[in-house]
Amino acid sequence: MLEQLLIFTRGGLVLWSSCRAFGNALKGSPIDALIRSCLLEERSADSSFSHESYTLKWAFHNELGLVFVAVYQRILHLLYVDDLLSLVRREFSAVYDPKRTVYDDFDETFRQLQMEAEARVEEMKKLKQSGRAPPVQSKKGGAGQRALTGSQGNGTKKGSGGGSTKDDSDGDTGNGRLVSNGVENGAKGSNKSRVPSKGKENGAPDTGAFDVNKLKMRSKTGKKSDDDKKSGPTKGQPKKAVKKKRVWDDAPKEEPKLDFTDEKGDEGMEREVAVIRGESMMDKEEVISSESEGEEEDEVEGVKPGAKKKGWFTSMFKSIAGNNSLEKADLQPALKALKDRLMTKNVAEEIAEKLCESVANSLEGKKLGSFTRISSTVQTAMEEALLRILTPRRSIDILRDVHAAKEQGRPYVVVFVGVNGVGKSTNLAKVAYWLLQHDVSVTLAACDTFRSGAVEQLRTHARRLQIPIFEKGYEKDPAIVAKEAIQEAARNKSDVVLVDTAGRMQDNEPLMRALSKLINLNNPDLVLFVGEALVGNDAVDQLSKFDQKLADLSTVANARLIDGILLTKFDTIDDKVGAALSMVYISGAPVMFVGCGQSYTDLKKLNVKSIVKTLLK
Repeated sequence: MLEQLLIFTRGGLVLWSSCRAFGNALKGSPIDALIRSCLLEERSADSSFSHESYTLKWAFHNELGLVFVAVYQRILHLLYVDDLLSLVRREFSAVYDPKRTVYDDFDETFRQLQMEAEARVEEMKKLKQSGRAPPVQSKKGGAGQRALTGSQGNGTKKGSGGGSTKDDSDGDTGNGRLVSNGVENGAKGSNKSRVPSKGKENGAPDTGAFDVNKLKMRSKTGKKSDDDKKSGPTKGQPKKAVKKKRVWDDAPKEEPKLDFTDEKGDEGMEREVAVIRGESMMDKEEVISSESEGEEEDEVEGVKPGAKKKGWFTSMFKSIAGNNSLEKADLQPALKALKDRLMTKNVAEEIAEKLCESVANSLEGKKLGSFTRISSTVQTAMEEALLRILTPRRSIDILRDVHAAKEQGRPYVVVFVGVNGVGKSTNLAKVAYWLLQHDVSVTLAACDTFRSGAVEQLRTHARRLQIPIFEKGYEKDPAIVAKEAIQEAARNKSDVVLVDTAGRMQDNEPLMRALSKLINLNNPDLVLFVGEALVGNDAVDQLSKFDQKLADLSTVANARLIDGILLTKFDTIDDKVGAALSMVYISGAPVMFVGCGQSYTDLKKLNVKSIVKTLLK
């Protein structure tokens, strides 16, 4: 049973609700959760959203700025929801008037649409049970299945080789989205994935491909083809050069020095002390970023016209002629280029695809302005989406939170978690150094009782920074060590406790259980996930599994998940900054620190605008 169907504008004005019409009331606020966690976070490409005991599905009408949301119980599998949303979207957009705010006359229309959608699904179920798809479907069943579903869904539509006909539901056919209540979309998707393998839709197969026949001919006859003969002389030259170099009787040349320690001397020690006494990069404003952004904009403006010179006149002519209503087919080339660009910047493939689908959903049906190209419109929409995702939704001012905890008479506790070898202990020392510069007393807790040398490493940092450290050695319970460290810090009137934990892979069940116990027992103020900026697709797996394990292994109702992200090794990635986007998108947690070097001062904030410009460059 459908719990609620709600129609509202993008500004938040509710136009019609089935609760208002039929008296069904929802528990909690699932629609508010959908807006906060999905629509505002550019996750509208997902097929559904779950909140407590409800499942929500939605559709957009971008030209009118309307949002249609259907809510039903999670345990139910209502197959007609997608079809119903499409029908409601079509009928309501026909009667929509921006000046009206009440649509009581839509109640009867909704009843009829719901009955129609339910009857259509029941008919499809019966047809599917009576005549199942033959096993020849992989070769010729695609067109026949499309013809069958077309006759069921629209009555007059015939399968003509892959979607040349069009539904009258205002363009919302579900292409590119997983629809659970129709066979039509599944059949189209399966055929699209099968057909190009035989044809030339993926590009000319002869150009630059490896010819197996040549290899067979060579193995049989022992002769080289014409191409091999041409490349033969060029391959022989480097071999002769290599032979000339392998002369052992010549006098040995003077080898360069490999040990440079003697050249450093006392000057190196003075430089190291100067760095330790320097100001942390967290408190410095980035002056270079604005100049680099300007240069990047100039480069983009200078390169784009040359690179896309071919389609410039066509797109301009379309905008002048009035064919300026965007469809998904128009957006696909620009989105494909954007997806490839994001993946070259180390963004996880899954997230790049979802972002492009979300941008396509937000632009579909909108009208282009005069003299506006589709590529620039898509670029602007993606830039706004990335800014929304990377901008923190809450305050990340740790110093303010530290002073608030100090007024309550307790220390502020930060737990550093992450996989092995990402630099948790080093960046913990950087955070401690930054806090010391702001006159905040810090205590270190050596809770990595698993890795050999971890306590000694943290003890070295504490000695160099001249701050206290609480340690109990190895093979102790880290949760108990952290609890005693917090109690000791409270007795010594310490402001902050930085808890170092053992590195663990996200699939290591015993270590993840120990980490969950540490967090649940001590209830820290901040759980920081330390991750490398070098990872790509693995960032999604690490963060999602860390959050999932902490939620599954928690002993309390409201499980503590990851609150913030610390990105390390940011100075080694050049323009491959996509890991920041992947981690923020998958967890919803903001990037609070960025490690960009080996010294204590090499810690800074994330420049969101600079990251977005680099991603789209």
